[in-house]
Amino acid sequence: MGKANRYIPGSTGGQHWLARFVDHRESYGPQTMQAFISMITPFQTVVDIGAGGGRDLSIAKTICPDAKTIAIEASTEYAKNLSGIVDEVEVIDIERDKFPFPDESIDLFMANQVLEHTKEVFWIIHEISRSLKVGGHFIMGVPNIASLHNRILLLFGNHPTQAKLYSAHIRLFSKKDILNFFQVCFPAGYELSAFAGSQFYPLPLKVSRIMTKILPNMSFSIFFMFKKLSTYKNEFIHFPIKARLDTNFYLGGKQSSQKYVKQSQ
Repeated sequence: MGKANRYIPGSTGGQHWLARFVDHRESYGPQTMQAFISMITPFQTVVDIGAGGGRDLSIAKTICPDAKTIAIEASTEYAKNLSGIVDEVEVIDIERDKFPFPDESIDLFMANQVLEHTKEVFWIIHEISRSLKVGGHFIMGVPNIASLHNRILLLFGNHPTQAKLYSAHIRLFSKKDILNFFQVCFPAGYELSAFAGSQFYPLPLKVSRIMTKILPNMSFSIFFMFKKLSTYKNEFIHFPIKARLDTNFYLGGKQSSQKYVKQSQ
C-alpha cells in the first residue's frame, strides 16, 4: 500500500477490526432524531448547526413539510451542496460569530455530533439560547465518554476512543455532566424532554438497537432534547466570569488587548 493511502491514526472512519460489525450511521442516531422531532411537530423554523450533508434537516422536512429549514456551516463545500437541499444556508464560525437570527425567533435547534469539535461551548449555547423561543427545543447528539466500551478501555488503562489527543474531538460528554452544565449555568432555564442512546459499539445493528434501549447511558452516542422554559438573560456567557474560570473563553464582543511594560526605577 502506498503512503498516500496509508491509514493515519485519528483520521475519519473506524479502523479497528471490530468496526466491521458496526453500522457507523447509527452513531448519528437517525432513528432517534426522527423520534425526537416527531414529538414536537408542528414547528415553523428549524436550524441545524453543522448540518453536513443535510441528513437531519431532511428528516425534519419530511416530518414537518411547512417548516423553514436553515443550515449553519463553516465549510463552504458543504454550504454549496446544502444550498440545493435546504431553504437557507448560513456560513459562519459558530465559536466566534453571532447567529444571524433575532432573539427568540427559532422553534428548533439541532447540533448532532458537532459540539465535541468545539472549545467555545458557552458562546455556542448562549447563541442557541438567545435565538430559541421560550417553549422551543434544542436537540443535541454527542459521543458518550461513559459508553460501555470506553469504561472497559479505561479499566485497562486505555484511552477512550472518542477523545484521542490526535483526533478532531476536543470535548468530552456524559449524561450527568450535560444535565449539570445546563442546570448550573442556566438554572431552571431548560428541562429535559427526551433522552436516548444510539450505537452500542461494537455490536451489529439489530443487537445494538436493543442494547441502546436497555442501557442508553452506555451507548456510543447520547441524544438529548431540551425544552426552553424561561427568557434567557445571557446566563451562559456570564457563568465563566462568575465562576472565575481560568480558561480564556470567548464571550462575545471585541477582544481587548493590553500591554504591560516594566517600569524603570
